[in-house]
Amino acid sequence: MAFRAAWLAVLYLCALVVQAIPPPLEARGKAVLPENDPFYVPPEGYENAAPGTVLRSRKVPNPIAAFNAFRSRSEQGLSYQVAEDAASINCAPSYAFQLAAASGGPLGTIVTQIELVLIFAALEKGWVVTVPDFQGPKGAFLANVRAGHAVLDGIRATLASSELTGVNKKARVTMWGYSGGSLASGFAAELQPKYAPELNIAGAALGGTVPRIEPVIPSINKSLFTGLVPGGILGLGSEYPVIESIINSQIKPEKREKFLKARKQCFGANMLDYAFEDMYSYFKDPEVLMLPYVNEILAYNSMGQNTPKTPIFIYKAANDVISAHNLTAAVYDTYCAAGANVEFRTDLTADHASGTITGAPQALIWLDERMRGVPVKKGCFKETQLTGLLEPGALRVMSLSVIRTLLAILGKPIGERLVG
Repeated sequence: MAFRAAWLAVLYLCALVVQAIPPPLEARGKAVLPENDPFYVPPEGYENAAPGTVLRSRKVPNPIAAFNAFRSRSEQGLSYQVAEDAASINCAPSYAFQLAAASGGPLGTIVTQIELVLIFAALEKGWVVTVPDFQGPKGAFLANVRAGHAVLDGIRATLASSELTGVNKKARVTMWGYSGGSLASGFAAELQPKYAPELNIAGAALGGTVPRIEPVIPSINKSLFTGLVPGGILGLGSEYPVIESIINSQIKPEKREKFLKARKQCFGANMLDYAFEDMYSYFKDPEVLMLPYVNEILAYNSMGQNTPKTPIFIYKAANDVISAHNLTAAVYDTYCAAGANVEFRTDLTADHASGTITGAPQALIWLDERMRGVPVKKGCFKETQLTGLLEPGALRVMSLSVIRTLLAILGKPIGERLVG
C-alpha cells in the first residue's frame, strides 16, 4: 500500500501519554521543521515493510505534557486525527504540538491549540493517544483515502509498539476527529473492514463532517474560509499528478506566486491571506475544477462509499457554512440504509468553528462509553439540541480545567487571534 509509513510520527506522540511536566520554554531546543528533519524521510526499503510497521521512533525533541502526568491504561487507545487543513508537512501535529500550536505567523493555527486541549481531556481518562501525521510527508490535504489508510496503519503501529510504550496489542481502540480530522477518521472507519479487519475498533466520533469536497469550493469562495481552497488543491496535487498538472498549466502567471504560498503555510495564515478572495479568478479557465476527471478524484475522496462496521457518532452544527448540514445528513442516510449503527446529533446554535468545542463533551462521553464496553444503540438515531456544550455528563468525562480552557477559547473574538 502506498502509505506503508503511517508512520514515522506514530510513536512521536505516544510519549504524550506519560510525559512528566516539560522544562521551561527557554530550556528547550528549537524544533527542526519537518521539511528539514531527516526523521520524516522514510528509510530505504520502507516500501517492503508491512503496513503499520514502526520504521523509526524517538523521544519528542521538545517534551510535550498534559496538564499533569497521567498513568495510561494500556488496554484503551484513542486515535485522534487533528484537522491540519493545509498542504505543508510543516503543519503536521507532530511539529505543531512542539511549537505549542503557535497561533501566529505562517505556521500558526488556533485549531491545533483547541484540539490539543481535547487530547489532554482524553489523556486524563488514562487512554493511550495516537496522533498520526495522516497527510504524509508531502502534506496531501484532502487525499482522504490515503488519510484513512494512514490512520489505520498508525493504530497498527501503536499496537505493535508494546516494547516501547507498554500498549496492549489487543487494546480496544476508538477514533475521533473534527472537520479535516473527521474526514481521516471517517475514511478509516469506512476502509477498516477490508483494509484492517484485525483491529478492534469500538467506535468513531466524527464532528463537523465534510462528506463531499466538490460542493465546498463554491460554498466557501469569497468567504473567511477561502484559504481552504488553495490548500486543498495543492494537497490533492501532492497525491494526484493530474491535479498538479492543472496547477502548473492553469494558474495565471500573475497569481502563481500567491497561490503557491499555501504550500508553505498552515491554516491560520491561509485564512488571513486569501480571505474573501475569488479563487476562480486564479485560473485561466474558471471551470477547470469541474472537469470530469477532476470530479472523479473528488468523488473518490468523498465519504459514503463504504459502510463502517464500527459504531459511528456524528455531531454537526446546523449553521455550518463550510459543508452544509444536509450533506452530512445524506451520509447518515447512506450508512443507515446499509445497516450501520449511527447516532447523529445536530447543534442548533453552533457554526463550523465553534462546533469544535460545543460538540466535544458529548463526543467524549460517547467515546468513554465505547471504551468501557457499554453496549451501543443498535440502528440509527437522530437528535437535535440547542447546544452540546452543556451536556449533563461533561464533568464526568472532562476535568474542570479542560472545560474552563475550552470556554476561554470559545470566548475569544473572531479575528486574527482566532484564525491566525
